[in-house]
Formats: sequence, C-alpha cells, structure tokens
Amino acid sequence: MTILILGSGGREHTFAWKIAQSPKCEKLFVAPGNSGTANIAENVNIGVTDFPAIKELVLREQIDMVVVGPEDPLVQGVHDFFLNDEVLKNIPVIGPVKASAELEGSKEFAKEFMIRHEIPTAAYESFNASNVEEGFKFLETLNPPYVLKADGLAAGKGVLILNDLDEAKAELKNMLVDAKFGDASSKVVIEEFLDGIELSCFVLTDGKNYKILPTAKDYKRIGEGDTGLNTGGMGAVSPVPFATEAFLNKIEGQIVKPTVEGLQKDNLPYQGFIFIGLIKVGEDPKVIEYNVRMGDPETEVVLPRLKNDLVDVLVAMANGTLDAIEIEIDERAATTVMTVSGGYPEAYEKGKEITGLNEIEGSIPFHAGAVLKDGKVVTSGGRVLAMTSYGNTYEEALKKSYQNIEKLNFDKMYYRKDIGFDL
Repeated sequence: MTILILGSGGREHTFAWKIAQSPKCEKLFVAPGNSGTANIAENVNIGVTDFPAIKELVLREQIDMVVVGPEDPLVQGVHDFFLNDEVLKNIPVIGPVKASAELEGSKEFAKEFMIRHEIPTAAYESFNASNVEEGFKFLETLNPPYVLKADGLAAGKGVLILNDLDEAKAELKNMLVDAKFGDASSKVVIEEFLDGIELSCFVLTDGKNYKILPTAKDYKRIGEGDTGLNTGGMGAVSPVPFATEAFLNKIEGQIVKPTVEGLQKDNLPYQGFIFIGLIKVGEDPKVIEYNVRMGDPETEVVLPRLKNDLVDVLVAMANGTLDAIEIEIDERAATTVMTVSGGYPEAYEKGKEITGLNEIEGSIPFHAGAVLKDGKVVTSGGRVLAMTSYGNTYEEALKKSYQNIEKLNFDKMYYRKDIGFDL
C-alpha cells in the first residue's frame, strides 16, 4: 500500500514511525511532515487544508489510504471532499466526516451530544456576544474556579480556568466581545469545574465496532506542578497508574459504548480515532471534551505500546471489520517529555539548530516543531521534540527520557522536569 499522512507534528512522526514498520506499507508520504518524518517517509510541502493539492498528490502517487493527523482538515471536511469526488471516493480516509468532527469543532455540539446520550459530564451553559450579561449572571451561580471554553478550535489554548469572579467576567467579555480567540470564541461554553485528576482514553472505531487503546495522562501547563499557561502538552505517561480495571470498565460502559452508539443513533458516520478527555471525580469518570483524532503528545506514548501492525488496524477501521482485530498491548510503560522553545506558549523564536540527536540511546525522539534546513535540524514551532522511552515502570521510563534530553541542545530549550509528579 501507498499511504499518505496529513500533518507535521510529533503525532504524525509517531504515526509515520509505526506505519513504516509494516510490511504492508510500500511507500509512505507525509504532508507537510517535519525533520523526523523526512528520515522514514517522503515529505511533500502541501498544507493540511489544501484539498485540491492533496487530491493531485493522491492521484499522482496512486495513494491507497489517507490518515489525517490534526483536527483542522477534519473539521473543514477533508473526508467529505474525498467522498464527494468521483475519482477519490473509494480511497479510505481515516478520520470522521465533517458532521461528526463537530464533536471537536464545537464545544456546544459536544455538550449537547453528551446530554442527549446520557454521558456523564459537567453542567454547562453557552453564550455569545448578544447575551454576555446573562453569562455574567450564570457565573454568579457557580462556585469557583470558573471554566470558560471557546466553542471553536483554538489550538488547545481556548480553555480558561479562573478563580476570581471579576476576572472570569472580564475574560468572558474579552472572549465574546473583543474576540480574544478570533472566531473560535464567538460563542463560549461556561461549565462547572470538576475537581479530580485527568486522563485520556483513545478509541478506534469503524462506525459500529470499537477498540480501546491504552489510557494516557498528559501535562498541559507550561510550569512545574501544573502551573502557568496551557500548552499543547508538555509530556505524557501510559498506562495511567490510578486507572484500575474497575475504573476502566466504568469508562467503557458509561462513556465509550454510549459514545459509539450515540454516533450511530445520530447518523454521524465515523471511521477514525476518538480521543476522550476524562476526569476522575471520586471513583467516577466524566467527560471534559472529545477530540476527533489522536492527542499530542499522548500519541507518542500510546502508539509505541501497540504491538499490532498499525496498517492492519487502519484497514479494518476503513472496511468496518474492526471486530475481527485483537488489539495487543506492550506490558511496559511508556513516557514522553516535550522540549519546547523558550517563551512558548507565548512568543518564541524559530530556526534554532538542534544538536545531540545522534547521541540518543534507548529512547525514541519524535520530532514535532522541527524541520531540515541546509542539512541541519532546526526548530520550527513551540513544541520541538518529544523524547519517548519504555520502562518496566513509568519512573524507569521517565528517567531514560530525561537522561537523553540532557544530550539535546538548542538555544533557550525548556522542558518540565516533573512529568508524572502527581501519580
């Protein structure tokens, strides 16, 4: 098979690394890719939402399957683009159609879906610029902290958790009236704060059958002890030590099963990954959010633990035969630690040379915001490189990741030294 992966981050490098191991993958393309994917696949300089250019590439290279990494092309309807095109319609796209991608594209859509299918989640209301005063009143009915979520896509930064009522009101106005997150915050969901510990659950579905991948826990805040601004993720651990068998059974029975059944009841076709952001409140799981793709950096700890040939799994997802696949998981723990550009998630510089990559032993460096320039690997984004390691315990795996990060260097490199601190 000839396979195309859309995307340029650590998640896509991990997909490429895993797919390239399959004897069934003869040729692999990544658009646009990064310095990591360049070593194992052919990078093509095409944007993930440039559908006409993607079509041209698919036809020219006789691509048999497209795996969509990020959310933007899904929310913009890349799968529908293929289905509605006479020459593309029989080429499988891994990722949901536009209507189903609203689970991530709109926080309000996701909330309504959960309420309709009795999936446990926080109480909420949504507001826009015309009823911002009602939003203020709703905030007054809640106990702090206050959770404000931009309805649309805001690159993982559209959620604010604030302790002060006046600050929450000011930020609500900032989001709705002053367009803090652009169009993404033209509508804002305010919800009750759930107190507990977070984790992520990853589900594969062909639309009717589902399989559950290992759980992971990621660390979103820039500062140690989970302080400071939200980022796209500073590290991850899999499996999650506190996710007991009884708790995992609750996740499947109360959340995964009704989610997949709900998609069918609502006539929302779905072939792809569902990432369910969860919080453990007492002994019960509740849904914080849905994403319609794999998470990043969780992919960097979940896929390395999958023992199956990923191409077999993807083909089964496309063909509706996922029930025939037995998912096999590596017993070892996997951890990843993200190195980021100085200043991230606010302003940062790009183009810094990364050295020490050839000295890494016993870990897998997944490139994220890094590209090849004049034969050198240089930084091109905020989150630069994820260092993934295996271990008999997550502590052992983390130790390896940290030892190898010390061999890396680029100007103003930063990483959290406390991943796993709360476990």
